[in-house]
Amino acid sequence: MLLDKIKARESGIILYGLVPPKKGTESEKVTEIASRQVARLQDQPIDGLIVYDIQDEATRTSEERPFPFMETLDGVEYSRDYLADIKLPRVIYRSVGKYSEASLSRFLEDSHPADELSVFVGASSADQSVTMPMSEAYALKKRVNKDMLLGGVTIPERHLVKGDEHLRVFRKIEAGCSFFVSQGVYDVHASKDFLSDYYYYGKKHGIPLVPIIFTLTPCGSQKTLQFMKWLGINIPRWLENDLIHSDDILQQSVDYSEQSWRELKEFADEKGIPIGCNIESVAVRKVEVDASIELLNRIKAI
Repeated sequence: MLLDKIKARESGIILYGLVPPKKGTESEKVTEIASRQVARLQDQPIDGLIVYDIQDEATRTSEERPFPFMETLDGVEYSRDYLADIKLPRVIYRSVGKYSEASLSRFLEDSHPADELSVFVGASSADQSVTMPMSEAYALKKRVNKDMLLGGVTIPERHLVKGDEHLRVFRKIEAGCSFFVSQGVYDVHASKDFLSDYYYYGKKHGIPLVPIIFTLTPCGSQKTLQFMKWLGINIPRWLENDLIHSDDILQQSVDYSEQSWRELKEFADEKGIPIGCNIESVAVRKVEVDASIELLNRIKAI
């Protein structure tokens, strides 16, 4: 079980991440979308399903958003009401800054620790207005559902600029996080820099390392590439050139993602760092969703 693997700090955890349909979608259409997702995933060799909670990140950057922000259905309700046939543990994201204490408490009270884990996500910038800071959300979780396994978000690319991403991770471990899921990885060297500092700091201070789940995201178009960059995903110039000039940008991104995982796995295995992989499908185009399943099976084969 996913719960046991995280508690044992195992390597090789494989998750699949998806976004609920947009808010306002007719119920028949939601059922249709969910049915396709169930058919696609129910027999896949994965340890759990990530259900994202999207928040508007407009305050994070002054650049124009390539795609308009669209609020989605609540991930908890979508997971429980429409994806029940997928018999896997769920990692439910909660962007805590947009929930009241009562709302977050209800989610925590209703969650069964063996079936639902969570990842708390903070504000996208210091300018974003929030109803609840992360410190209060962590404290609330300890009071309401101490047995639920809680995860955090890590951004390896941020390590290139600030050099303290490993310290952020250890602070969140102290606050109660048992695993971490990264932002989409396209700069494997930034991820290795982060893992190196994470490993040596933990070794120096005698702190056991928790699993780091690296997210891999197929990219099917130049506009998707622009959106990934807008989200803060660092894409090296040479790789951006290769993708833009590729005859098949989607296949090129899948090939690169597989190679990135091989590099990260080899690097982590040598040091005994527990890492895993999250393949996400945040696009609506069938070819990009199919590419995520292809990548998932390639990763599993490794």
